[in-house]
Amino acid sequence: MAGRGFTLLCLGIAAVFAAILGVLLAVSPRTEDGIDWTGQLVEGGWMAWTLPVALFFLAIAALLALMTLLALRFPETPRLGVLRIETTRGDRLFISLLGSAFICLAWLFFFGAPLWGALVACLVYAVAVFRWV
Repeated sequence: MAGRGFTLLCLGIAAVFAAILGVLLAVSPRTEDGIDWTGQLVEGGWMAWTLPVALFFLAIAALLALMTLLALRFPETPRLGVLRIETTRGDRLFISLLGSAFICLAWLFFFGAPLWGALVACLVYAVAVFRWV
């Protein structure tokens, strides 16, 4: 799939994600200092839907949409990496997300919050997974 139709599809998906981000920012709780990052988006809800949690799930959805667009534009064949198993881009994304969750949990156990160092370690890990796995 190439050309004008693919470009319009990409722009449409980007517009949808931008609209969702705008809605999230519009409904996020506010304090006199700005956005309340730990405030509930849904008061009395069954889950602590804060703005960072919603942004995390939006980022995962955006990654899945990106992988779908890449598969449409650049069809792939599985490749063998250091694990000696055939993996596709989606497999490598799953491996990197799963490993990143364990990196963050280990970081919390050994160092506690904040997780900025864990974020850097997760990004390095994801680059390594996509390059060599």
